[in-house]
Amino acid sequence: MKTQEIKIELPSDIFLALNESENEIVKNIKISLALRLYFLQKLTIGKAAQFAGLSRYEFENVLAENNIPISNLTITDVINDTQKLK
Repeated sequence: MKTQEIKIELPSDIFLALNESENEIVKNIKISLALRLYFLQKLTIGKAAQFAGLSRYEFENVLAENNIPISNLTITDVINDTQKLK
């Protein structure tokens, strides 16, 4: 998989305030952004998990921990799909 690197500048006191290593902060930023992009329906669950560096199962657990539904289907979607099957 081809990757592209981006640079984000953070104030150095953020590291002290969070008491986390640079690697931990990068991991948390990637997971947070993956959650947001999935929530906004910009990424599928599989692509969001890949972006976060997690397995799909691990990402689904993170979604649940953050009260984000695993499925973006609405009740209307389910009813429409059910009617199509009849």
